[in-house]
Amino acid sequence: MPKRILQGTVTSAKNDQSLTVQVERRFTHPVMKKTVRKTKKYRAHDPNNQFKVGDSVRIQECAPVSKTKRWEVVAQ
Repeated sequence: MPKRILQGTVTSAKNDQSLTVQVERRFTHPVMKKTVRKTKKYRAHDPNNQFKVGDSVRIQECAPVSKTKRWEVVAQ
């Protein structure tokens, strides 16, 4: 099964080798037919601490790195 890749914005980079990435998805509401924006936050592994708050990054699924981290940063 292929690994999912998501694109989002870094909202926190305070912890060592960790990022919080906010991913937004847009979809049309099935009844109202209005475009809805939903956001979700993911914890991602950043081994080199190279990304800062506000950067746009791509994250990919990976094996669990810690209790909360199941994603790794692929590229900017």
